Amino acid sequence: MWNTILYETKERIAHITINRPKVLNAINLELMEELPKALKRAEADPAIRVIVLGAAGRSFGAGYDLKMDWAAAYGGRGPMSTRAMLTACAEFEMAVWRCEKPVIAMVRGHCVAGSCELAMLCCLTMASENAIFGEPEIRFSTAPPVVVMPWIVGLKKARELLYTGDPIDAKEALRLGMVNHVVPDDKLEEETFRLARRMATIEVEGLKTTKAAINRGAEISGFVEAVNYGIETGAILDATPTELYLKFKEITKTEGLSAAVRWRESQFAEKK
Repeated sequence: MWNTILYETKERIAHITINRPKVLNAINLELMEELPKALKRAEADPAIRVIVLGAAGRSFGAGYDLKMDWAAAYGGRGPMSTRAMLTACAEFEMAVWRCEKPVIAMVRGHCVAGSCELAMLCCLTMASENAIFGEPEIRFSTAPPVVVMPWIVGLKKARELLYTGDPIDAKEALRLGMVNHVVPDDKLEEETFRLARRMATIEVEGLKTTKAAINRGAEISGFVEAVNYGIETGAILDATPTELYLKFKEITKTEGLSAAVRWRESQFAEKK
């Protein structure tokens, strides 16, 4: 049915797996279309009470697929097309937030950029000991579509992580409240589904109304307005051809994406 998603159900639980392991589950246009549809399927199934969102292979996700020409997909690098692109990305990420039923992210390996935002927007997050979280977008003169981190970890720490793009390990993510539990990698699925089964003993109406109340509280506090403002300011940044962006694109074109990423990361390694 889908090219980027695996879908199965068991014991009142829908297990949705992002299935692009060869590219570390990087987000492309097809995944942006298919994941919300899978969530809608679980939402509409009266037998399903809880959704587990995982990923195939060794990483939850590397963020948006940098091998794609995102500007071309949305009509260029101008402010309006960039705004349309960020809006589409935000709608994709917010699908887990807007899903009526609880969604548990099951994270191992790298969980960065858009994939990190996706995990943070899930109701709960289970992480393996080898999980790495981060929002490195600023290092490449781009903006995250959904600036959710301040709502999870608080302003001070969010500023540090978003201003530097520094990654953190699972232990630190647990301390900051980005994840609920950290478990050995070989126990991740077992422990995630143990939690999901406990939640699935609750009637779905109770789960749905409780999620709605929690979400509404954040929305009344300004969460959605903050997301929308982030799209507007992000569009300005993404539409601005900074020196860094142009250099990154030049290296990508002449030497490849991996070389461009190594070039940018080497500058941060020198300053540690």
